[in-house]
Amino acid sequence: MTASEQITDEVTSWPGVEAGPGKRGEFAFKVGHREIGHLHGDRSAHFSFPRDVWAELSDQGRIADHPVFPGRVGPAARRIDSQADVDDVIALMRLNYERVVERHGLPEAA
Repeated sequence: MTASEQITDEVTSWPGVEAGPGKRGEFAFKVGHREIGHLHGDRSAHFSFPRDVWAELSDQGRIADHPVFPGRVGPAARRIDSQADVDDVIALMRLNYERVVERHGLPEAA
């Protein structure tokens, strides 16, 4: 399976997650109306994190600046070059998923 297929299979198995094409050519993962991240093919993933979480992930080298928002804290990018990257993209999506569910709960349809 490709990187995007592996990520999609795992992330859409979580209760309440829906996935599909976004407005700008990305493939977005959402819980209700809240995006937990999106993919640009098999090469990169983009996220948004609170400042403290972003800083910790950046310090760990797990994320980089979002290419559209360089130098801005919050938006983040992760290249996908290996299986370890696929696994970490899934972990980063899970981090956002758990934050959204804890704060807002699951959508009623879930």
